[in-house]
Amino acid sequence: MAGGGDVVTTSDSYTGRGSSTPGVGRRAVQTPRYTLGLLQTPHSSESTGASSSRGARPGGSSDEDLAAGRAAGTSAAKPAVSERGESYFGDKSSCVENANTLNLTSSSSVRGLNSTRIGKTPLSSGRYGCQSHTPLMGYSATSSSAASAHSVASVIVAVVEGRGLARGEVGMASIDLKNPEIILSQFADNTTYAKVITKLKILTPLEIIMSNTACDAGNTTKLFSLVTEHFKNVTFSTVQRKYFNETKGLEYIEQLCASEFSTIFMEVQSKYYCLAAAAALLKYVEFIQNSVYAPKSLKVRFQGSEKTAMIDSSSAQNLELVINNRDSRNGHTLLGVLNYTKTPCGSRRLRSNILEPPIDAETINTRLDCVQELLQDEELFFGLQAVISKFLDTEQLLSVLVQIPKQDTAKTAESKITNLIYLKHTLELVEPLKAALRNCNTQLLKAYYSSLEDTRFGIILEKITSVINDDTRYTKGCLSMRTQKCYAVKPNINAYLDIARRTYTEIVDDIAGMITQLAEKYSLPMKTSFSSARGFFIQMNADCSALPNGQLPSEFTKITKIKNTYSFTSADLIKMNERCQESLREIYHMTYLIVCKLLNEIYEHIHCLYKLSDIVSMLDMLLSFAHACTLSDYVRPEFTDTLAIKQGWHPILEKIAMEKPVSNNTYLTEGNNFVIITGPNMSGKSTYLKQIALCQIMAQIGSYVPAEYCSFRIAEQIFTRIGMDDDIETNASTFMKEIKEITYIIQNANDKSLIIIDELGSAEEGIGICYAACEYLLNLKAFTLLATHFLELCHIDALYPNVENCHFEVQHVRSSAGNKEKIAYSYTLSKGYTEEKNYGLKAAEVSSLPSSIILDAKEITNHIAEQILSSTGRRVVLR
Repeated sequence: MAGGGDVVTTSDSYTGRGSSTPGVGRRAVQTPRYTLGLLQTPHSSESTGASSSRGARPGGSSDEDLAAGRAAGTSAAKPAVSERGESYFGDKSSCVENANTLNLTSSSSVRGLNSTRIGKTPLSSGRYGCQSHTPLMGYSATSSSAASAHSVASVIVAVVEGRGLARGEVGMASIDLKNPEIILSQFADNTTYAKVITKLKILTPLEIIMSNTACDAGNTTKLFSLVTEHFKNVTFSTVQRKYFNETKGLEYIEQLCASEFSTIFMEVQSKYYCLAAAAALLKYVEFIQNSVYAPKSLKVRFQGSEKTAMIDSSSAQNLELVINNRDSRNGHTLLGVLNYTKTPCGSRRLRSNILEPPIDAETINTRLDCVQELLQDEELFFGLQAVISKFLDTEQLLSVLVQIPKQDTAKTAESKITNLIYLKHTLELVEPLKAALRNCNTQLLKAYYSSLEDTRFGIILEKITSVINDDTRYTKGCLSMRTQKCYAVKPNINAYLDIARRTYTEIVDDIAGMITQLAEKYSLPMKTSFSSARGFFIQMNADCSALPNGQLPSEFTKITKIKNTYSFTSADLIKMNERCQESLREIYHMTYLIVCKLLNEIYEHIHCLYKLSDIVSMLDMLLSFAHACTLSDYVRPEFTDTLAIKQGWHPILEKIAMEKPVSNNTYLTEGNNFVIITGPNMSGKSTYLKQIALCQIMAQIGSYVPAEYCSFRIAEQIFTRIGMDDDIETNASTFMKEIKEITYIIQNANDKSLIIIDELGSAEEGIGICYAACEYLLNLKAFTLLATHFLELCHIDALYPNVENCHFEVQHVRSSAGNKEKIAYSYTLSKGYTEEKNYGLKAAEVSSLPSSIILDAKEITNHIAEQILSSTGRRVVLR
């Protein structure tokens, strides 16, 4: 873009001329430019955000030119665009040079820190082995599978905390480089910063931006320390505090937010911290992407913590919601159980819902109504699934369309042409989607049908088809897609383009003819092949013995062989490929001019795609729920003030075992809200506890549940504490970990929480801590399930009528020889506490320990128990 933000418009017609092509006369140089976008950073008036007298609010300095803020000691300024005239998307070296020019980050802020994760420049991730930024303008809106939607992180998050008396008030702003949506959050957090960590875990960021004052050497804030500790593989960049400016943030939001989402102004105008984070985030993204977002093009929403259940990151890990603890590539997770989505946006939505389930009963029941209709109406289910599976990644397509490159290159030109074809493909699916929804009955599906009647879909498609060939469409295969792009624009719109395309066709025909002649010359079965990396090349299936002297003729080069398939080229073919590429660049350039003009005309209507993207992702998720139900005997959950599960089972275990696990009942009410579960090791306690939490989450996201019948009370928080059996740590560190985890639960739980505790108290005084913690939780109306080996704890039911004891049954079976007893696990839950004693010894009996050691262990145990009884008069059970 021009330095001062000038707009260079295309001509009023579509007849932009390309550069010289064989047979085409000279033309005036014309560089394509958008007329629809924000071409420079929005500047505010001279007024600045007022800072509180206590320094509690973010910095409010005016938005000075970034180049003027170079830190002392940085190198001389380098040009923002390389002299070759290419943008630096994906070019790490030029980006690093430009960081010195703009000084968006502070080099002094990380001096003296021991972590090389913290970047001084926006692309420091390239130097430290982390993922580099996605060169978004070259993106193709396709995906190999929905399951791979999260394989590459693409979210950038800015985090800022209040100062002085406002410490603990945190603002966050995030944007996914694949989705043109800004999410703002602001909340008060406690000293553990659990909400911040949880939200960041859900976002899975590529990069986290914080103020340079948060990590000043010798004065690092607790928030910064905790975030860097929890996100060791994420790139951190520091931005000068002045860019966290709430006034500037509100201006950005006003300029960039699409009119459909303008109610956001009322929500955030007094939320200074998230606005400050938004200002720093958007300035930073503009810098690293070398592009800006068009005015009124972004979806902006405020995401408070009051509309979704909070599942802390430790609980999400314990329950294996989205990542398997043993193998991150393993699909044995709740996401793996439910993910039958067909689109990347559907998969992202499912993941987000699992980590943050809704807590509004009406929302949940509306979803369940849809799933029920999909299950009852086969035609609707298969009709919708067939259409949804044809959609590309609509969110990422939108993100590309609303960004304006500051530098035009052959790559950005090709990308815009590609994405216009994807847009045409997407809009052509609106009518089939409407047809599939026409006879639906549920409220949500009817609302989606009405939304698809938006006339803007037809207006955009009509404008596109007035310029783009009707048969131009998204296809698989690089050569096929190249052909679609070359001939996308209708003939007779631009005479120079028509000539360039004829030239390109002649070159391609010449290549095919030349390869045919070579095949005849050498009597070899040569054929024309193509790849995006090599262009046109020659391929041949032949045994080595069929070749003269076992070798190809000397004129062929770059020979590779895989089994009996030879791939090679020749000097003449390389030259013809170069001519072909030159002709192609010419075609893309002239097509790009036409596409820019077309995008200018359709841009005012393009925001209907946000609605379409939302519909597609939600339908994809609901279809996935219905699909999962067809593979197992799930039932529709009800929502009451009771947690009642009849014959429920563990959904992930079912997938692993490929058969239905043992099922059990669960029943909790306000008057019976605390269940203590006992039983030997490996009897099924941990599996049962996790099963209840997983079923609760499945119900709240709108899925059916693995049970014969189920009723749930909506949980606002879900906490889990997993015992030492899963921890390979020393007793001291385990004990401290337990204290931290139970402290976190006590500080954050309320009457609407679901609390799962699997073992608490591993040291000698552990029973005292466990007992005291239970008494505290008993005063809440939270639903709590506790598995313990402290049998003394079971007697607490005599003091508290809301406590119930349950245990997992085991049977004792003697071996055929009759001299050895074994434990047979039934995995069945029964009322009362376990009568099993010394089950640690019994677990050892079924192990490979020598029988002599087991006999000694029994004698020692009995001896210690007798000593304690004689000295205290109290009988004890040693586990």
